[in-house]
Parts: sequence; structure tokens; C-alpha cells
Amino acid sequence: MAGGEETGTRTAWMDVAAPSYAPLGEDTAADVCIVGAGIAGMTTAYSLAAEGRSVVVLDDGPVGGGMTQRTTAHLSNAIDDRYLRIERLHGREGARLAAESHTAAIDRIEAIVRDERIDCDFERLDGYLVAAPGTPADFLGRELAAAQRAGLADVTASTRAPSGAFEAGGGCLRFPQQGQLHPGKYLAGLARTLERLGGRIFCGTHAATVEGGAAAKVTTAEGRTVSAAAVVVATNTPINDVVTIHTKQAPYSTYVVAARVPRGSVAKALYWDTADPYHYVRLRDDGEQELLIVGGEDHKSGQADDGAKRFERLEQWLRERFPTAGAVTLRWSGQVMEPVDGIAFIGRNPGGPSNVYVATGDSGMGMTHGTIAGMLLTELIVGRNAPWAQLYDPARKMLRAPIEYAKENLNVAAQYFEDYLTRGDVESADELAPGQGAVLRRGLTKIAAYRDYDGLLHEHSAACPHLGCIVQFDDVEKTWNCPCHGSRFDRYGRVIVGPANRDLAPSARAERAPRPPLNVHAGRAADRDHAGSE
Repeated sequence: MAGGEETGTRTAWMDVAAPSYAPLGEDTAADVCIVGAGIAGMTTAYSLAAEGRSVVVLDDGPVGGGMTQRTTAHLSNAIDDRYLRIERLHGREGARLAAESHTAAIDRIEAIVRDERIDCDFERLDGYLVAAPGTPADFLGRELAAAQRAGLADVTASTRAPSGAFEAGGGCLRFPQQGQLHPGKYLAGLARTLERLGGRIFCGTHAATVEGGAAAKVTTAEGRTVSAAAVVVATNTPINDVVTIHTKQAPYSTYVVAARVPRGSVAKALYWDTADPYHYVRLRDDGEQELLIVGGEDHKSGQADDGAKRFERLEQWLRERFPTAGAVTLRWSGQVMEPVDGIAFIGRNPGGPSNVYVATGDSGMGMTHGTIAGMLLTELIVGRNAPWAQLYDPARKMLRAPIEYAKENLNVAAQYFEDYLTRGDVESADELAPGQGAVLRRGLTKIAAYRDYDGLLHEHSAACPHLGCIVQFDDVEKTWNCPCHGSRFDRYGRVIVGPANRDLAPSARAERAPRPPLNVHAGRAADRDHAGSE
């Protein structure tokens, strides 16, 4: 990193680091190779190792260093897309299976924490879905009926949430037996347990290609290979699929702020409202006081650069409802993949060999969807009956969500049209102050230009290497974000989130400043500071 560079936003989970793992240094083999050491990858690895399978996990960053680090770690069966919508798109049986699987995921996490003695602040607590202004008067009643039809018989209606000055008269639904934990501590515990079971973890190791079939293997950027009977791609969004999955989901950026509140001044629970985009709230004990963690203000990734204003709106929302809160001490953003029909994609990679599997489409419920992935993929790989397989099948058709499917893909098409026809953000790189980035046009070419805090200029092609969409600079996270399919690159052009799986190309004009060297133990996460691939 260049001298004087700021470290950027920090999450509430950065106070705990997973064990350090070296890069893969030689060719190896395993029953299963898993690409991605976030919640989905590590849960899958743990579950397979517990079944006696040999497992290798690869990640270009540290364990849990991607979007799992950016989560607020709600463990919930109160589906973000609501049971009314899930029932409409997947039928009553689909809604029942969704409720069953998310409930089972919370139970599974609780069992792992207990059986493996992982100290990660896990606890059960209630969750409250609160009506926001403008919510139809009958919405909560209809959602309650849909949740109960899905098998959640213990969900009840209430006149108000136990804490927070939410709008009077809107009412809420109480979802009992939800959960929360510290994701950093949980992933660190999973990693240690996986090693005890014989699993091997290699960080600072970039998976360059994935091949299925009889000679399945993953080849790293350094040319090392992992041969395996099966491969799982758990990279938040697949890096091995060029088109298919990416037409079925869309990337959204979400924002989080945290402020201390006097211990006991806010009832410990999970809170969500019905606004669009909705807000989500939880508490975390930081030893001295409690942190009130509030998220929301979502937008399509790469299609807005007003993060500072979104943080301000979140803080205002927080203070209006929780007046005991002190100064905001943490703020960060993350990215969620929203499937057009509200259900994650977990299973065999569509259109490819049957021994390559994917887990994506977290839909804002990454902790439970990632745990479902670990449970479901294990069943598929060991050859047992998997009752949730059809619901989460990545090859399923979007027949009941044609409007959502068309809307998201028309949005992508519009980005291509707009980005290539418009001028750049600035006329010249000379306009960039230290710490700023912008897209500029040079002839027919779009350039991603960033000036570091030492005043040195770094230039790359602004075309995302996935499918060529023009990236945009995120001034809060200091990343280059693709507005089409969610790829993200650090300020120096290094890929940190797929589906792109290689860096932004150097501009035709040679870089005026070299990239800082990579820390091999942190991998490609070393200089990204505050965003990453799972």
C-alpha cells in the first residue's frame, strides 16, 4: 500500500482474525476442492470432512475475509423477500421448504457451535418485522397467514416492537427462535475444526480456472492444481459461469452503521421493517457497552456513488428510533446477490459437468443460505436424498418471475448502452485529488484512473473483464464496481469479487505508478482495505 493510504471503513467483526494459512505451494488432490472460504465454503468443507471426505479449501484472501466479513449476521427464517412473494413464485410447498431450510440452518449453526465448542457469541432471540410508513394496512396480516401456511405456526402479531420508536399503529410480527453470532469468531472456529478433521486450507491462492468432468481440477494463478472428484464454487457469485447464473440474479450494495447504546437500553432482538429498501437492526455486546448495528439504503451496485449520504440517512433513521444511541463508531458496506425469484442458487452448476457445484444468491440472508449450502451440497456430493434440491436448483426456470427477470436484464442492457455512449466522469486525470478515482474517456476507450495518497496515478481499462461493462468508482470503499453483474476491483485494479476472475487490464498508456506488492497471507485482500470476494 502506498504511504499515507487510509484504511477505509471497518466492520464490527474485524477485531477477530481467523488463523493464518499459507498459499498452495504444490499440486495436490482431494475428494472435494472448495473455492471460497466464506460461510458457504467453510460450512460445506466442515460438513464434508465430518462425513470422512478429504477436503481442500482455496481462497485468495483470508478465511471469512470476503462478504461474510461484511454481514450483520442475522440468523433468521423471516425471509427477506417475504413469504407472500415466495408463495406466489414457488407455491405453498416451495414456501414451506424455504421456511424449513432456514429454520434448519439456524439449528445447524447452534449444533455446530455446541458440538465443536466454538465461542462466537451465539444466542437465540426474537425477531420483529415492523410495518414502515406506507405499508398497506392488511400487509402484516397477509404475511402472518403466509408464514403460518409455510409451517411457522409460532409467528404471532403484536401491536409494537419491544424497543425503538417505530411508527405508531403499524404493528409488527414476532418471529421467535431467531439467532445471532459473531461471524469472525464462528468462521475461525470452523477453520480450526476443519483442520482437526483433516481438511486443508490455503489462503492467498487465486483459483484461475475450474474444470469439471472425469479429470476435475482447479488451477491456481500460480499454476498449481488441485485434482478432485467434485468442485464447489462458493465465491459469493460464481467465477466459473460466464452468463447463465448472472442473468438470474443482480448485485445490490447495502450500507451499515453502528453506534454504542447504554447496556440494556434497547431490548435484545432482531428488527426489520417493511420499507423498500428495508432496514435491519441488531445488537452486539462489545465488552464495554452494546453496539446498535443498523443496515439498509440498498441500491444496484455500481449505479450510485452517494455512499456518504446513505450513511447519513441511516444515522438519521437510527437516531429517530433509538434516541439513546451515541456517536456512530463504525460504518461499512457490503454486496448481496438478489435472485429474481427470492431463493438462492445451490446445487449443480447448470450447463456443465455434474460434479461442479455452486452456491450463490444469498438475497441478504447469507448466514442461513450459506449454511443451507453446506447441508444441501453435502447431501448431493455424498449421494443422499436432498429434499431441498429442487427448490434451490441453479438450473430452475424463472417462469413465475418473468417481470423481475426482464427488469434486471433490461437494466444490464441499459448499462452497456449508457456507459459506452457517455463521456467520462472527468475530462482529465489531472482533475483527480489524492484518494479519488474516476472514469475518463481517451479516444474510444474508457479508462479507470485512480490517484493514490502519494499523488501517483494508476490507470487501467474501465471495461470489466467479465463481459465488458464499464466499472464505476466507489468513493466510500475505494473500489471499482461493475454495474452489470457485481464484479469489484480494488483501487489498483485487482479483482476482489466475481464474476470477473482476472484484474482490470493495464491501460494502453503504461501505468505511471506500480501496484503495491501483495501480502501473500492476505492474498488479494491485502490492499483492498474494505471489500472482498468470499
